[in-house]
Amino acid sequence: MDAIRTEALTKHYQVGFWRPRPYLALEGVSLSVAQGEVFGFLGPNGAGKTTTLKLLMQLIYPTSGTAEILGLPVGAAAVKRRIGYLPENPYFYDHLTAEELLEYFASLFGYAGAERRQRASRLLDEVGIGAERRLQLRKFSKGMLQRVGIAQALVNDPEVVFFDEPMSGLDPLGRREIRQLILRLRDRGCTVFFSSHVLADAEALCSRVAIVARGRLVASGALSEILAFQVHGWELVVSQVTPAALECARKSGRVEKIVPLGPDRYAFDVPLTVAPEQLLGELTAAGAQLVSLTPLRETLEDFFVRQVAGATSDRGLE
Repeated sequence: MDAIRTEALTKHYQVGFWRPRPYLALEGVSLSVAQGEVFGFLGPNGAGKTTTLKLLMQLIYPTSGTAEILGLPVGAAAVKRRIGYLPENPYFYDHLTAEELLEYFASLFGYAGAERRQRASRLLDEVGIGAERRLQLRKFSKGMLQRVGIAQALVNDPEVVFFDEPMSGLDPLGRREIRQLILRLRDRGCTVFFSSHVLADAEALCSRVAIVARGRLVASGALSEILAFQVHGWELVVSQVTPAALECARKSGRVEKIVPLGPDRYAFDVPLTVAPEQLLGELTAAGAQLVSLTPLRETLEDFFVRQVAGATSDRGLE
């Protein structure tokens, strides 16, 4: 059984005041997410990511199509007890402290007394909220509120958790901590579905991704398959390159581009038709030292930009 499944999920809005016309927010999105995986839902701003999450949470209703979570319709009460959700812009009553807020959400799931307090304390520890948990939320920064929002999404130990832009507002340390948290959730069998336009997070976390652009699904599959494009060249970085060795490399015809990185340090782009060891041997014979040799292949960002650029059809109904 899939943790999440959608079939031809579609959402149209009426826009305009005097002459309302249908606006396509999402069209025919079909995807499945296996239990226990981290699934990335990627796309630029306005692509339909938040609309999809709101449909899965039944905050809005589809124009057509269906969606299931844990084999049940998304609106089933039995589903809601087993999932967690972080909206894109969480808003909480800002006169509560972080502790009070977490205890309140725990009480909604039936936890009481010491168990409620222990659960709130454990989750705040897990997301990196320390002594400031006793401050009112109105004194929190955007990043700290985001951490609290992640904690409330986990208060019921959900089987499936939905994060809408979970890294929003976090500093580099916070991003790393939340990535580690997501991996811990995966390791204990929780399914994580998160939307993002930050592609490095998906590359670091996801086993599979789906890319949406202009309300339509343009690509999906295992991340290893999407990234498994043929190597199209090599980047050779060397230091202590003498002017004579540099001139020799330029005239050899075996280098597509030479990029200076610093004093006597260069990056050589070598085409796939040339064995990089040959050029490296010549450079090291002239006294150069190897820094790195990296295959050049399409990244998720390259793929993302190409797919989004290809989704040229009008977002409105034709």
